[in-house]
Amino acid sequence: MDPNRDSDDILRAKRSHDHSYMFDVAFSQRATQRDVYQRTSQGLVSKVIRGYNATVFAYGPTGAGKTYTMLGKTGEPGIMALTLSDLFAKMEQNQATSRYRVTMAYLEIYNEMVRNLLGPSVGILDLREDAHGATVVSGLTEVEVHDSDEVMDLLTRGNLRRTCEPTAVNKTSSRSHAVLKVTVEQQSRVLNMCQKIRTGVLFMIDLAGSERAANTRNRGLRMKEGAHINRSLLALANCINTLSSGGQYVNYRDSKLTRLLKDALSGNSFTVMIAHISPASSCYEESKNTLKYADRVKHLKTKVSSNVVEVDQHVSEYQACMESMRTRILELEGHAGVAGGRGRQSVY
Repeated sequence: MDPNRDSDDILRAKRSHDHSYMFDVAFSQRATQRDVYQRTSQGLVSKVIRGYNATVFAYGPTGAGKTYTMLGKTGEPGIMALTLSDLFAKMEQNQATSRYRVTMAYLEIYNEMVRNLLGPSVGILDLREDAHGATVVSGLTEVEVHDSDEVMDLLTRGNLRRTCEPTAVNKTSSRSHAVLKVTVEQQSRVLNMCQKIRTGVLFMIDLAGSERAANTRNRGLRMKEGAHINRSLLALANCINTLSSGGQYVNYRDSKLTRLLKDALSGNSFTVMIAHISPASSCYEESKNTLKYADRVKHLKTKVSSNVVEVDQHVSEYQACMESMRTRILELEGHAGVAGGRGRQSVY
């Protein structure tokens, strides 16, 4: 509800305030965490395992429920927990034919500083570009994990380091953007001279909420935090505007957030945006802007391809491969009745 709307201005009421938007799915207040998960990020799990990149991010005003959607609470796990649980379950189903290596990293962007949430200290990290133009975080701690419980334990420890402070509109307001990165390497158990390794990267991002100083009544450090949050979200909005209008030059370098989201918005990634709005009249402008940007994000195009590299095996690995194949052939010959008095031949 628009708090500035004049209820007596009947002639212009509907003309200026009614807007229609069409999205892939809209959730009511009765939707469960699993309902949201199944219609948003569940389809990304198999893609990441097959070597594709994927990104899920929550966007909207402060207090609209972004952190609840992504992290959840006791008894109501959020998208991060549900996604990771399914990820490890699917890998377990494929253990007979594939082997996996999973690592995770967790960081926050606070006042335009990138901070490590899993390292021994919350140090300031640099963003750099690799040889392919992709943004990487120099010095980011990546931990190898073996099941979803281990991931959630690390995530909980990381969240204890994340910057959260009360404001007038949210008693546990996230004062930073939190980024969870999960990397999955898949390799066939069938030995070949040239092995293919597929690497999928999943980013799950809980953005800090846009806010107005007048509503939050922030002062001092809280006001500075809010200014940095709004500036980075404005940079994100500018990138969305340029991309949706077909602009040739997109300025991703205006903020650390947009540099990290570059692939998610226009590069090699399947991307899901979960837009949050609030029924509160104090959030009218923020909710309206959220719907506007979500509508524009629908039209963004990414160029997705599987990340596959071929690795030549070492001579010793090749010999082990040949020995394994020799043993397997002899087993098959035995099952077929070739072994025995019908002239088994050695295979070299």
